Amino acid sequence: MEKKASILYVEDDLTLSFITRDNLMLKGYEVDFADDGLKALEMIRLRSYDLYILDVMLPKMDGFTLAAKIRETNVDTPIIFLTARSLMEDRIHGLQLGGDDYITKPFSIEELVLKIEVFLRRSRIIPLENNRKTVITLGEFLFDIANQHLSFSGKNQTLTYRECELLKLFVENLNQIVKREQILMKVWGNDQYFSSRSLDVFISRIRKLLKSDPAIKIENIHNIGYRMKIDD
Repeated sequence: MEKKASILYVEDDLTLSFITRDNLMLKGYEVDFADDGLKALEMIRLRSYDLYILDVMLPKMDGFTLAAKIRETNVDTPIIFLTARSLMEDRIHGLQLGGDDYITKPFSIEELVLKIEVFLRRSRIIPLENNRKTVITLGEFLFDIANQHLSFSGKNQTLTYRECELLKLFVENLNQIVKREQILMKVWGNDQYFSSRSLDVFISRIRKLLKSDPAIKIENIHNIGYRMKIDD
């Protein structure tokens, strides 16, 4: 029997949390629940989860702070923010902290389940690629696609799924312009406005990851897209 995916759901609205938990469990997920950030952090220290769903406005420790603490030791597990805060600045801030997606309230259970399935499916697909040659030399880096690792001078940096997919797309199109629309459809699955803004955040992340080798550059081609190149 396939193991149920485990989710930690953190929400201080007890009515909403009861409805959401009930629906997620009906869909077959194992759901643990916390109603404040500190309680959630203690639960995370006691066991691992396949996915986190975090409200932003939480008592004792807000969702952004909790996400940052998760990312200090865990860059792999997907984080979805659920919140009534719809300002673009909040959304971008959540992504910069290492969040993978952002759903504003009110939301549909169908939308939430769809996003959960996308992230869980992706996390299961990557290990199956181990039989292929997936370690690539990228300038002074070694890029291990199957294990989502980027290595420089013997030091490993673990990538999130989207960081890995974005970098892989650039590597596959080295020295070529990749249009924004192509990147968004390939990595995000849509070309909506928020995904476009999210792409800018992830480009900044990739540049930061690669800064140890100044020969690797990701150029912004105005109103078109991006191009990765490696200077001789």
